[in-house]
Amino acid sequence: MHTLRTARTTRVARPARLLAATGVALAALALTACDNGMGTRDEGLAGGSTSTSQTTGSSGTTTGGTTTTGGTTTDEASSKTSTGTGTGTGTEAGKNSPNAQTAGSSDPFDPANRVTCNGSNTTVTVQPVSRPLNHMLITVKNTGSKVCDLYYNPTVRFDQAQWAPRVIEESQPQAVVTLAPGESGYAGVLLASADGSGENGTTAKKVTIGFQGQEYGSNGGAAAAPVLPTGGVFYDSTLAVTYWQSTVEDALMY
Repeated sequence: MHTLRTARTTRVARPARLLAATGVALAALALTACDNGMGTRDEGLAGGSTSTSQTTGSSGTTTGGTTTTGGTTTDEASSKTSTGTGTGTGTEAGKNSPNAQTAGSSDPFDPANRVTCNGSNTTVTVQPVSRPLNHMLITVKNTGSKVCDLYYNPTVRFDQAQWAPRVIEESQPQAVVTLAPGESGYAGVLLASADGSGENGTTAKKVTIGFQGQEYGSNGGAAAAPVLPTGGVFYDSTLAVTYWQSTVEDALMY
């Protein structure tokens, strides 16, 4: 009896030891798998990875990259912004414009290249006209090599007169008359009243035509002394002169 119990006990104990050994082996394998990264690991929020890629078409802005919190890496260098609004100051466009003018430009109408018309760069003639009555036409031709400007009105003085005739204000043009080389400008002179209402009538033998500068009343340079017709011209107290005009018709309409 004693011998039988011992044998049965031995047979029961062996499977138990075998199961225990198997359990130990399985536990060792599980630990090895975890160490090699083959197992399942719960790293929590600290090990999470977030990847964001956003594209906005309306503003031309594109943002991309990878952001990792905790033990991971943030790639912000790949984030790019492109804004296609096309704004600018226009400075370069103005510099490169074919119509842009600068000092030293070859454009003869550039203000830097223009001069004041006067007796040194023009020829001046005077001629009484039949219509309208008692009028005289002053013609100024640019004989210089540069564009010149006729400012305001001519200063007309007959003989040794110390006074200048009245200026017909309604004849003022919208812009300064500018003459290219070879072109002419004009002014009309009302010599005497058609109805005889003028006073102190006299006949002039000489005339001097003066020029004004950019400021009204300033000296524009050399005056001219055109020759009057033989016998001179008659004028009275109604003597008046127009502003410089670009056409004969405009000069004689007052």
